[in-house]
Amino acid sequence: MLKLEEGGVNVAKSKTPAKRARRAARNQARNTVSKSAMKGAVKKFETAVADNNIELARENWEKVVSIIDKNAGKKIIHRHTAARMKSRLASKLKALSASDANA
Repeated sequence: MLKLEEGGVNVAKSKTPAKRARRAARNQARNTVSKSAMKGAVKKFETAVADNNIELARENWEKVVSIIDKNAGKKIIHRHTAARMKSRLASKLKALSASDANA
């Protein structure tokens, strides 16, 4: 029997669950990188909105939407979560554009 050790604990009892556990660990690491890149892009966008920098916000908007769509396509986040995030960010951009037009 093949045993996969994680912190000294035997997890898998045969080859197939051990392979699935290894694959899950690889996928989790890859997904974590993608999610944190997405969160960083969202923070840059929100910082630009908070600073009332409409040009930077529009540039970051395109990058954020691209990253969110890629993550949703890879099923790292659910498609409804992606839509909700994009909607909320779009409303912030629209509010910034409206305040810029009025000023």
